[in-house]
Amino acid sequence: MQNEGPINPLPWVVWLLALPVIALELVFALGQSGLAGDPASVGWRLEALQRFAYSPPLFRAMWAMGEWPPAQVMRIFLYPFVQGSVTQAVFGTVFLLALGKMVAEAFRPWAVLVVFFGAGIVGALAFTAFPPGNALPLFGAYPPVYGLIGAFTFLLWTRLAGSGTQYRAFSLIGLLMGVQLLFAALFGGGFEWVADLAGFATGFLLSFVVSPGGLAQIRARLRQR
Repeated sequence: MQNEGPINPLPWVVWLLALPVIALELVFALGQSGLAGDPASVGWRLEALQRFAYSPPLFRAMWAMGEWPPAQVMRIFLYPFVQGSVTQAVFGTVFLLALGKMVAEAFRPWAVLVVFFGAGIVGALAFTAFPPGNALPLFGAYPPVYGLIGAFTFLLWTRLAGSGTQYRAFSLIGLLMGVQLLFAALFGGGFEWVADLAGFATGFLLSFVVSPGGLAQIRARLRQR
């Protein structure tokens, strides 16, 4: 009998998404500690945010001029990998690893990437549109992680289809959004929840297309009622 390890290995596509976040945090920690030997290294996180964070005003300006410099367009793909703090990085990475593992075990690797980046892109566009004239930058892994929550919710929803308890599949997003809005009300915050909610909706809806037999599973379960 073959012995199994105490920890199930993570799918490679999850590591592909998580390792840039982890690597950047190690670099920032090295710079903050002063071990890098460069006085400017203390500000590496701020420099990375200035270079890679998504900027709604910049996007609106590119849209108005009809010009799309590749270095600026890439912000919409790269902003999830740069975190604003160690705390944001820890929570974002934990959610990414946990939810990414559950989704990747059911989805093909390319489908996980479509959900992750699709949720990040739509989340950024929603953040640009609401509130009107929003000028705050967007960074961190939460919008695409909420996309993975949407995909996970889809998996639960398909399993519960026809049982009359499909609403239970949305309990996780309801809890998370409730906690997020509560913290924003108590301690202040921006409109990042708009990007997160848009990311969730994108992940859920994309799952109908990219999941293996998503629509067919729902039809089959509904016929069994």
